[in-house]
Amino acid sequence: QLVRTYRERGLRVAVIAVDPTSPFTGGALLGDRIRMESVSLDPGVFIRSMATRGAQGGLAMTTEEVADVLEAFGFDRILIETVGVGQTELDVAATAETTVLVLVPESGDGIQTLKAGVMEIAELYVINKSDRPGADKLRQEIEVMLGIRKGNAFRHVQAHHGAAKGGAGRGGEAAATADVWEPPVLTTVASKGEGVTELVAALDRHHEYLVSSGKREERRKRRLAARTRAVVNRAIRQWVWDETHAEELVNKRLDDVAAGTRSPYDVAAEVLQQVRNGK
Repeated sequence: QLVRTYRERGLRVAVIAVDPTSPFTGGALLGDRIRMESVSLDPGVFIRSMATRGAQGGLAMTTEEVADVLEAFGFDRILIETVGVGQTELDVAATAETTVLVLVPESGDGIQTLKAGVMEIAELYVINKSDRPGADKLRQEIEVMLGIRKGNAFRHVQAHHGAAKGGAGRGGEAAATADVWEPPVLTTVASKGEGVTELVAALDRHHEYLVSSGKREERRKRRLAARTRAVVNRAIRQWVWDETHAEELVNKRLDDVAAGTRSPYDVAAEVLQQVRNGK
């Protein structure tokens, strides 16, 4: 639905859809493209399915590089759909300019909204399938959760006896001029296209906020620094196991570790010492 809305504006859209790789067979279904069949033949839309190949965090190891190529190719919007439904698939927050967390009603009790991890990374919260029972309750729970973190937990809750109402959308609308972005909580019914226009408007507001506050450039530099470190870490890890005698030493000490006479930490320290000595 987001792709459709952007295409109606004449924007070219790329989608990177990440699916989990089976730890048993090494295969991946890559079924996201099937769900987007109605837009997949549009020449202004490019969909790239990726398997995680064992990477943790909700993205494939090279998702960011693929996004770079698509940006260089001139796409106006790049949408990344992560693997994650868990509380630790957070790599997308370090990759995307705007992170949208999509939730559905009846997916857990109110305690779920208070947990650390995935509930903390979003700039926009979207309750999809909001025509189902429990959508209003979930919205209120998220708004309270966001308020607890800011110290004004019940500001969004409707007051009794005709008192002034809160408004989940107002914070998002005001955020473009505020010093701090206040995540809006939006409702959609994707199967009917309801609420998608409001979601696109909120995405635009967040982009304007990033540009006007200078945070877009600041975040970009942080992302590039983190990516550089990740590339160095991967290269070092590969070098240690492929170009030194680390693997040989681990195999030599494995019986001792299994017998309990050495710990994995002892062996790791020996490996590092060997690497420092250039062996």
